[in-house]
Amino acid sequence: MGGPAGLENRQMISVPRMRWLRPRLLLGGLVVCVGASAGGERPQVVGLPADFDARARTEPYSGPHPSRIQRPVETFRFPIRLGDVGPSEPLFAGPRQYPFICDTRTSGLGLPLVDNQAGIGTPVNYDGDDPVLQEWGARGFSRDCLAPTRAWYFYKPKGETHFLRWSDTVTDVDQITVNGARVPFIVRVEMGTINRFIYIMAALKGRNESPYAPRGDRWNRRLIYQFYGGVGIGHRQGKASVKQVLEDRREQLAQGYAVVASTGNTTANHFNIWLAEDTALRVKRQFVALYGEPEYTVGVGGSGGAIQQYLLAQNRPGLIDAAIAQYSYPDMITQTIPVFDCELLEHYFDVTDGANATWRKAENRRWIEGFNASNEHEGSGGLKRIEYTTRVAFMARGEWLPEREGATECVVGWRGLTPLVLNPRFAHFEGRLSAAVFGQVRWSYFEDLKHFFGTDDGGYARIPWDNVGVQYGLGALQRGQISPEQFLRLNASVGSWKAPADMLPERYWLMEGAESTLGDFSPWSAHNMRVERDQGRPAPRFEGDRAAMAAAYRSGQVFLGRLDIPVIDVRHYLERQLDMHHVAGSFSARARMIAAQGDAGNQAIWVSHRRYDPTPDAFAALDSWWRARTSHPEKSWAEIRPAVASDRCIDKQGRVMFQGERVWDGAWNQQAPGACMRAYPIYSNPRMVAGDSIAGHRFKCALQPVADALDAGLYAPADMRPYRAQLVQIFPQGVCDYRQGDVAWPGDLFADERSQ
Repeated sequence: MGGPAGLENRQMISVPRMRWLRPRLLLGGLVVCVGASAGGERPQVVGLPADFDARARTEPYSGPHPSRIQRPVETFRFPIRLGDVGPSEPLFAGPRQYPFICDTRTSGLGLPLVDNQAGIGTPVNYDGDDPVLQEWGARGFSRDCLAPTRAWYFYKPKGETHFLRWSDTVTDVDQITVNGARVPFIVRVEMGTINRFIYIMAALKGRNESPYAPRGDRWNRRLIYQFYGGVGIGHRQGKASVKQVLEDRREQLAQGYAVVASTGNTTANHFNIWLAEDTALRVKRQFVALYGEPEYTVGVGGSGGAIQQYLLAQNRPGLIDAAIAQYSYPDMITQTIPVFDCELLEHYFDVTDGANATWRKAENRRWIEGFNASNEHEGSGGLKRIEYTTRVAFMARGEWLPEREGATECVVGWRGLTPLVLNPRFAHFEGRLSAAVFGQVRWSYFEDLKHFFGTDDGGYARIPWDNVGVQYGLGALQRGQISPEQFLRLNASVGSWKAPADMLPERYWLMEGAESTLGDFSPWSAHNMRVERDQGRPAPRFEGDRAAMAAAYRSGQVFLGRLDIPVIDVRHYLERQLDMHHVAGSFSARARMIAAQGDAGNQAIWVSHRRYDPTPDAFAALDSWWRARTSHPEKSWAEIRPAVASDRCIDKQGRVMFQGERVWDGAWNQQAPGACMRAYPIYSNPRMVAGDSIAGHRFKCALQPVADALDAGLYAPADMRPYRAQLVQIFPQGVCDYRQGDVAWPGDLFADERSQ
């Protein structure tokens, strides 16, 4: 998933070519870019359309699952010719969103085109001599951030890894072998806008071709769709980087693959999976109109880029034919379920129960949080600055915050994500908008997708997150790591988040868009929590909106395990770094596939030491897998899976340590740990510690009375019968019964299958 970063703010691990997007905010010690987006070269959005209304009501989505919907016939005539402009209105993903922040200039496409004189959008003051822009207009405003299509040639210099602009005078072009012949490593790159997002298309330069008439005679007939990650809340075009795309896929381009990408398929800009599909279909149509149909299309991308592959393959079969899902999560919406628990628990450990020396060792917090933690983790400079600032803030209030040894994934990986996703009064790119525009908009992941989730009586997006009946730390109690008294105190005090309508601006001023004085500083966003205990009554829990939960399922935002393409789910082992891209995400997807399909034979899980990048091997394995299927179309993906596509774990030299069907067995499937699981162990999360499964796609648990839980021996070997009254007080509606499914599941979602 990554964090709220644009393409320009990625971070890489110390290996070549395997990249993913990380938070732009100071999330758990990551690099902060305060004010970076508000500079003079990146003008602000200053006006909104006259009919804009952030409080407009909408009903939760109640239609069929997208896998059951016939998409409309394309209305735009492809290809887009150089100098022309691509479609701006999505074909089926709904109306255009405003405000919309332009990034054409920082992406290399120049200033956006003027489309109005009414003060809507971004001011455009063009004083140059570019004939294309002169033709389209000069001074005015850009509401939709469109740009004419352009093309260039890039080449890889000899002995270098990066690409440069090519011209006839260049003499140091590297050579590659294509179809047995040595040819110059020169790539045609096309850029333009489709659905207002910036697309990139790259393919080897053909013989005697021009930018206006690509030949594609050196293309191997295989297309890569490059997806990118991050956590976006909409309203951004996003910056595209030609050099990033070329360098990420350098090895495949040299083999003859063509590559397409779009900022509309970068989750740092938005998480609207319908818009992602709409955009990807049109980018592919542009490619096909110029080069012809590919033999197959393989997706690749990390974090949010992996999420898109799982969801798009489920929701729109045929869009991609194979997937390389790097650093995967099954989807965004169900990942928020345990992540929203994180800061509640960290605040409990740091503040509410801060006098308890148990929690001063980070590894003890793992008992409750499930995610990995390390007493030896020193944290980055950013993390240390957060710790220091927090202590100074407490001192300014005359309070004391105890020292903590080490760190947890909750802090290193997830700090700051909850405000971005949940708080309608916070956006980390506030500097890209005028104060008047910013103040009219309700932000957050849920607000961005409220046409799916629907709105409440106040016009705020409905929230599907729910923690009623969740017994935090249940597993720790059962293992004897905490006492019954500690278990009761934790669950009586942990509380929940406020309703979005009641949230206040963030008080975490190391992030752009947050404001506070030193005394207000709150890395946990505690002022937006409900953690107060009134006259001994437990802190209240959050009752999620069931209509929003059902809408998440119906609209295809949840990966349900229904997949008919081969997937290699690949990642580096980063648990020791407390990285947010934990290995359990791969097994969450696998568990859902087994539940939906009976097996996960079309998914291979590869985990590698962080010094080796297995992505090129994954491309080769998928090619073998695909060709085996074309030879035996009557067989399943599992039946024709080649040995090179088996489950495996890989060492730092790139050697396969173990491979085969049972290497990833473990607690997640109630088996003894396999060889790879022993080499690269996985961890859990707060909901799994509370009793949920690794599948993790349960918004609202079924509730059972406390008496029934006691009678069933739920707490054994702990004896909680003497604490029945306290349990009933904390859980008056009952406690989660994870033997049952999600009570919010819309039972008619695939009713047509049952009738066949």
